[in-house]
Amino acid sequence: MLFNGSRLIGCPVLSLHVGGQIASITELIVEPDNLKIIACRVAGPLVGKEVGEILPMESVREFSRLGMIVDSADEFVEPDEIIRIKKVLDLNFHLVGLKVESKQGAKLGKVSDFTLEPSTWQIQQLIVQRPLIKAFIDPELTISRNRIDEVNDYKVIIKEEKETPKSKAKVAKNDFVPSFVNPFREPDFATETRTKNHEQE
Repeated sequence: MLFNGSRLIGCPVLSLHVGGQIASITELIVEPDNLKIIACRVAGPLVGKEVGEILPMESVREFSRLGMIVDSADEFVEPDEIIRIKKVLDLNFHLVGLKVESKQGAKLGKVSDFTLEPSTWQIQQLIVQRPLIKAFIDPELTISRNRIDEVNDYKVIIKEEKETPKSKAKVAKNDFVPSFVNPFREPDFATETRTKNHEQE
């Protein structure tokens, strides 16, 4: 199931340890080699004072409509604590805003958003804001990752110009099945009803 990456900005980070929100996401850290979210930058009362400001995606227990769930604030690390994350941060790479061109040199627009696969945190599609002249026909395009030929500091190059309008792209809501008891998840009505009926018997 895919969802837009912009949905994560401002997303609460919830701690199982304290039973509530401990931070919020301010930035997604994308590894340009494989277009994968490897970490998030977070902000909150404890961040930068008692704990680090980076949340590695490996530390996320679950992502739901309520937010990202982690064990505790101890999952936050400093920017230079994990070598792989530090290398990406040093690149200062930002996917949103990059120009998008075809291999033939046709200018397609700029990356305005992308869709993610939450089980792997890989970027599956780029959402491209069209140039002014082409925007009258197709305001936005979606470009699947298998059409991407190259990503560098300045632009994304795709194999061919023709792509799918965003309106035809399927972006679904995320629905994880966690491997642990999630105290932030609302009780299932059907299950709750069956339990009450059983107690009455």
